[in-house]
Amino acid sequence: MKLVVVESPAKAKTIEKYLGSEYRVLASYGHVRDLPPKDGSVDPDAGFAMQWEAYADKARQLKAITDEAKKADALILATDPDREGEAISWHVQEVLQKRRALPAHVERVTFNAITKSAVTEAMKRPRALDEDLIDAYRARRALDYLVGFTLSPVLWRKLPGAKSAGRVQSVALRLIVDREREIELFRPQEYWSVDALMEADGQEFLARLVRFRGAKVDRLTISEAGTAEAAKQAVEAGRFTVATVETKPVSRNPPPPFTTSTLQQEAARKLGFAASHTMRIAQALYEDGAITYMRTDGVQMAEEAISAARRAVVDRYDAGYVPDQPRHYATKAKNAQEAHEAIRPTDFGRDRAGSGDHGRLYDLIWKRALASQMASARLQRTVVELTDGSGQTGLRANGQVVLFPGFLALYEEGRDEPEDEESRRLPRLSEGDAPAKKKVIAEQHFTQPPPRYSEASLVKKMEELGIGRPSTYASVLQTLKDRDYVTVERNRFFPAESGRLVTAFLERFFDRYVSYDFTAGLEDSLDEISGGRAQWQKVLEAFWKDFKPKTAEIMEQQPSAVTAALDEFLAPYLFPDKADGGDARLCPACGEGRLALRGGRFGAFVACSNYPECKFTRRFAQGGDEAGQDTGPEILGQHPESGEEITRKSGRFGPYVEMGQGKEAKRSSIPKDAGELDLELAIKLLSLPRTIGTHPESGKPITASIGRYGPYLAHDGKYARLGSTAEVFETGMNTAVAKLADAANSKGQRGGAREPLKVLGVHPRTEAEIRLMEGRFGPYVTDGTTNATLPKTIVPDTLTLEEAAQLIDERAAKGPAAKKGKGRKAPAKKTAAKKAPAKAKKS
Repeated sequence: MKLVVVESPAKAKTIEKYLGSEYRVLASYGHVRDLPPKDGSVDPDAGFAMQWEAYADKARQLKAITDEAKKADALILATDPDREGEAISWHVQEVLQKRRALPAHVERVTFNAITKSAVTEAMKRPRALDEDLIDAYRARRALDYLVGFTLSPVLWRKLPGAKSAGRVQSVALRLIVDREREIELFRPQEYWSVDALMEADGQEFLARLVRFRGAKVDRLTISEAGTAEAAKQAVEAGRFTVATVETKPVSRNPPPPFTTSTLQQEAARKLGFAASHTMRIAQALYEDGAITYMRTDGVQMAEEAISAARRAVVDRYDAGYVPDQPRHYATKAKNAQEAHEAIRPTDFGRDRAGSGDHGRLYDLIWKRALASQMASARLQRTVVELTDGSGQTGLRANGQVVLFPGFLALYEEGRDEPEDEESRRLPRLSEGDAPAKKKVIAEQHFTQPPPRYSEASLVKKMEELGIGRPSTYASVLQTLKDRDYVTVERNRFFPAESGRLVTAFLERFFDRYVSYDFTAGLEDSLDEISGGRAQWQKVLEAFWKDFKPKTAEIMEQQPSAVTAALDEFLAPYLFPDKADGGDARLCPACGEGRLALRGGRFGAFVACSNYPECKFTRRFAQGGDEAGQDTGPEILGQHPESGEEITRKSGRFGPYVEMGQGKEAKRSSIPKDAGELDLELAIKLLSLPRTIGTHPESGKPITASIGRYGPYLAHDGKYARLGSTAEVFETGMNTAVAKLADAANSKGQRGGAREPLKVLGVHPRTEAEIRLMEGRFGPYVTDGTTNATLPKTIVPDTLTLEEAAQLIDERAAKGPAAKKGKGRKAPAKKTAAKKAPAKAKKS
């Protein structure tokens, strides 16, 4: 028997079916070992020796592999065909060797697609493990560990509130912060455009003003309304005829098939997918045998795939849509490596695979790969110049005509920028024609700052700079979101205050290690290792000899010195020049103190130098966002019964009211929907929980209060949610009893005990409402009858209605979960061991 080890159970099941009974195929479920998250896992003083540790949750898989390996004649390592796949194979081999279960014969095979032909052919071409790829993996893993476990403690000690730093993560964050700085420094410039809406042969087109008063007009030439109005009147008064028509034939070639990076970019543009979601869906398509391996820099396709694509084009269109010679593409990406095939369908005759997001992504991959082998599009670009009788005013119209669509009949690449003028359609015009002028429009514009990065444009920028690897972009971007270093609004990245502060710290004290050139150069060195052109320990030594002393130097600095340096570095951001020329650092509360950056237990903030006399503070934000200002504790008044002072304060979790002092003080958060705070409201908040009355059936009290998850009712250990803070003080006995009864009834219905995180819509087959819920063991979806837990690979925020419906259908098909004890044999009772006779005591 031969034991084959792959990563995923879905892959294992398919491959075992292809190979037959003499093979046993098991899954490792991804990586089986990693560096434990503690100091000493990598020892630079011992040649960067690494202490690997098996994942606790992989014990069962490793035992199964070990047990089968002991019985096997040969071990075939068939993990993914990239660096990570090579590393998983190496880890499995190392574990079996340590357990003395490694078969005498070990082979490594790789295949680019999970099809019968690809798998069986791969089995005929085994090889040894690629030591260069394994060294490259070890170098990257050690480097990421050393950066994370050396730099992150510096952040925690010197920058309270910071969470982590990373070799690629921090540089990606710097890109986002740098773009935000560009936007903040940008000063919009006013300009005007003058366009004439013309018509010829029943077709309307726009002509732009390019000459006024005999002078050339560029985009920024007309900078104020008066000139724009004069130009508009000149166009309205003129009679324009076509002076010249210039046509130019243009050919557009199709883009190459997808790489990992271009797939992430296009899926973000066209489907709105996050990079992590794209890779998860692509992984499933690969494991289903629908597409080739999805982590690749290569743009080439195998010859048989090219032939299949060309045949599919002829079948779908005709021979005119296929170029005379097959198209062959070469990788241009910086740091390109692991040049497997591009991402393509395994069968070009299959134009659909999966449903929902799976189907949409497959359709994108199929069309892109097929279009890559289609004929070029033939276009005719046209520039029409129109002049008035005086020759002082001129208009220009640009456009294009598609003479032959070629690949555009199937696929057109998405764009990050809007269409330009040349993509507009024009009617046929000749010299001397006088198209009708229907309307003249003078429109005010302002120059726009560079756009914030989307996932597509950020991935593209990282690839251009050679930062990171395409296979890791999804996890890098997800880490930035998980650390709350960035927020995403309208599919654009905004740096959070914490991300801005971390970036400033790294730029000020570790500028070299977050510079784009250094990071790209380090990637080059790491790629030299994978190509066998560099020794991995030497690359690490070159990095470590400078990095370690730098971190030690910063660790020795006093936090106050670090804060002072950051205050100076961030001054243009925190204290921008005032329009009236006043002092940007002057305290607005006391009018005497100077504002400066301070470090607190829960992060950085701006405070007055006259503390404690002046308690003015504001959160870390540009120019002192007024919403973040706090002038210190505010005395609201005294409690009418106890006479104790009631004060409004701000804390780590927001504003709150306090009565009394020390451990005996009573406190209450101020809910966002509470309205304007006054003494009366503060007394109400401090009096919670409020007793509504005695339940008519149980005789036990019903109370209303505000908890961690909002306002609620409580009675005899049971709870019901309230809709607002006002309801806490207004709900009467009848309403409270009804709400508690409704809540108790809903707990008897599956999925009805809590408010849904999201209502996804109606099930396309059963028409039942599908809701996304938060459960005890994580998020799940329900249609009111069937609950289906979300796999760990699915991000709840990106879950679609179709995916949810599929999960529910699959769970329903399995039938109800077996209850403990049902359908199982009762374990045989163990016979109690006979006690040995007591020994005689020595006298």
